[in-house]
Amino acid sequence: MTQSLAVWLVLAAALVAANLPFVSQRLLLVGPRRATKAFAWRLLELVLLWLGVMALGFGLESSLGQRSPQGWEFYAAMGCLFLTLASPGFVWRYLRRAPAAEALHAG
Repeated sequence: MTQSLAVWLVLAAALVAANLPFVSQRLLLVGPRRATKAFAWRLLELVLLWLGVMALGFGLESSLGQRSPQGWEFYAAMGCLFLTLASPGFVWRYLRRAPAAEALHAG
């Protein structure tokens, strides 16, 4: 595997993983289905998936060569990038307008 392919693989995995908590109604993506999942569960899933993507990236980096030491700045930047990649799922789950039929039944 080339280095550029590994980078694109990690970015694609991060994009998918960042949006999974907002798409799925299951607890920790495999647990029981809920009618509505609390935001705290979605936040916990987001952190766990972020750690999973970090592990994937570290694994690919070590398979390509020597792993570079990272400071706190790397983790802060990676967390901000992960939150940015999660914005489409957040907007879809919390900020989109409800369809008209759904709005009539809610009120």
